[in-house]
Amino acid sequence: MSNYFNIPVVNFEELTSGDESGTARLVGDLGAAFGETGFVRLSSPGISEKWIEELYHNAERFFSLPYEVKRNYEIPGGGGQRGYTSFGVEHARGFQAPDLKEFFQFGQPEDPGTGPCGGNILVTEIPDLNPCAIKLFRSFEKTGKYLMRVIARYLNLEEGYFENWVQGGCSILRVIHYPPILREPEHSIRAEQHEDINLITLLAGASSEGLEVLNPEGQWIPVTAEPGELLVNVGDMLQRITNDRFRSATHRVVNPGRDKWHLSRYSIPFFLHPRPDMPLKCLKSCITPAHPVHYPELSAGQYLDERLREIGLRS
Repeated sequence: MSNYFNIPVVNFEELTSGDESGTARLVGDLGAAFGETGFVRLSSPGISEKWIEELYHNAERFFSLPYEVKRNYEIPGGGGQRGYTSFGVEHARGFQAPDLKEFFQFGQPEDPGTGPCGGNILVTEIPDLNPCAIKLFRSFEKTGKYLMRVIARYLNLEEGYFENWVQGGCSILRVIHYPPILREPEHSIRAEQHEDINLITLLAGASSEGLEVLNPEGQWIPVTAEPGELLVNVGDMLQRITNDRFRSATHRVVNPGRDKWHLSRYSIPFFLHPRPDMPLKCLKSCITPAHPVHYPELSAGQYLDERLREIGLRS
């Protein structure tokens, strides 16, 4: 199995084809990649490229609105989990310099706002934004749920082990805008090095390069999703419950060269989260004398709240 210089490709169509021998091979490839690199490139993921393009188009329209309009969609005390989050609010854990981004987040389309994750915010100025985001949310979630079944199979669990925890979970579709760089940044880059909080992240191809992954030798390696692919990476929650059997890879988004400072960058990650009451408890199959329990047990909601405070989204 390869390292960050060549992130493995898993074909989603083959994974779901029903060919047992081929599926078993791909389950092994995906699981081994998550243990070795924390990343895979998922080809033919069953998500419409047209819908992705539509969301990019509508997101660009939203982020072009005056700040006075955009801030109306920011929820005080909401931890950036729904609606708009202003430029320079979020920072990576362990860093004080803010990331050079603003973003908008969508959650479960059926959540009326009374649940633990909160309801979605309707953007009246861009009426096509929410319907487009909801379509993509459902599509990403469907693919993500299937991948969690594959992960369960690789870990010798029942295939539906994660299903009840992910169903109705606090998953997020985030649309990120990295604005043009107007002056020499003192300390900040577009997104400082970090690991994702959730179970797995599905990332559509960004509008430009900039994503880098830290390899085991401490080198930053540029990565990108090719057309018709998603990048899928392990988050901290999955690393915790697998007792480090799976690797939550460190990644960042670097600033472009000066000749591209005038250009915006957009990206669309989908963060697959469980329900807040899911216990983040190390799986028995991942505990051995050589690998004793590395993490104390706590709920997904407790862990999310802790991390949101660390990155400046919750006080």
